[in-house]
Amino acid sequence: MATMKIKKGDMVKVIAGKDKDKEGKVIAVNHKNGTVLVEGVNMLTKHTKPSMANQNGGIIHQEGPIDASNVMYLHKGEATRIGFKMDGDKKVRVAKKTGEVID
Repeated sequence: MATMKIKKGDMVKVIAGKDKDKEGKVIAVNHKNGTVLVEGVNMLTKHTKPSMANQNGGIIHQEGPIDASNVMYLHKGEATRIGFKMDGDKKVRVAKKTGEVID
């Protein structure tokens, strides 16, 4: 599998699915399954039993995984593809639209 271009903490825009055009911050990245968790996107309802951590139990809302191919990196408020280039002896991510180095 190719390298994952989205990292934890990135701002992304959803480009496909029921939450299309929503934007949010990446909470977690699962490299094995090629999925990401995005804040406020693909909200699922989970029924929980009472436990020591959650005394009441009940229904909680949490983010579900979304395929990494369905999100696009936001650079200065604009969705862009990501490429890689060598900056000296370091590999860096580059926004394709502007050619600027991301990190």
